[in-house]
Amino acid sequence: MSNPIIRGFYADPDIACFNGRFYIYPTTDGGQEWNSTYFKVFSSDNLEIWTDEGIILDFKDISWTGGTFAWAPAICEHKGKYYFYYSGNGNIGAAVCDSPAGKFTDKGSPLVAKDDYEGTMIDPDVFVDDDGQAYLYWGNGHMYAAKLADDMMSFDGPVIDITPPNFREGSCVFKRNGIYYYTWCEDDTRSPNYHVRYGKGISPIQKPDGNTVILHRDFAEDKSIKCTGHHAVLNIPDTDEWYICYHRFNTEHYGDIEDYSTEAGNHREICIDRMYFDENGDILPVKASK
Repeated sequence: MSNPIIRGFYADPDIACFNGRFYIYPTTDGGQEWNSTYFKVFSSDNLEIWTDEGIILDFKDISWTGGTFAWAPAICEHKGKYYFYYSGNGNIGAAVCDSPAGKFTDKGSPLVAKDDYEGTMIDPDVFVDDDGQAYLYWGNGHMYAAKLADDMMSFDGPVIDITPPNFREGSCVFKRNGIYYYTWCEDDTRSPNYHVRYGKGISPIQKPDGNTVILHRDFAEDKSIKCTGHHAVLNIPDTDEWYICYHRFNTEHYGDIEDYSTEAGNHREICIDRMYFDENGDILPVKASK
């Protein structure tokens, strides 16, 4: 496949496969001061040709968001319904729909409010374990985790701070061969050094063991690629084929510069690359491609 995979400026992607079709849920980028006000979804049957399915959640319909800063969504399926988690003006929201292509209905209030815990309440990630239990992860400055209740709109138990070293934001948790993989981003999204690290675990809520870089501009095939991060991980169903979906800056638009302005930080693009594991289950460095 050829990167970027979606035309236009988008960031913070979540990627999922539902009923044999792939979906990407990104932050809508390209504005000023990260002031996006809605979410879209793109779908594909081959990971290469993507269809814009339109707006699935609009902050003009959700009063508690203040109408702006629609960032970093995540999605999962539970008992035939689809649950959408997102950042809204420094809070974590939750919405539901009968279809992965929307439109979603917000629960009516934040799931996590901006002042509930230390750090910034952004960047949700949802993980569903083999037994069907779902977990939510989020945070900037702190990595939080909690078990979701069966309604998927509240928590069943305490919120736990599981912050690993070098954590900034962009949590993503997945499971392979009985191992829980905790991945996260270090540095600021405007920094050319923005990158992805990971650790492992034996449970879905714990402080990760290990702290290894797996996606970084130094691993890129083209050295003009920078700021690789805020990712999601996709396993092709019924295979051991894995992909990482992430954003980077549009280096062709802004050139090979080391100090990205806020404007440049709003012009990110979505990419997908293969992700491989060694015989010990460790993630190999990902070669970001162009």
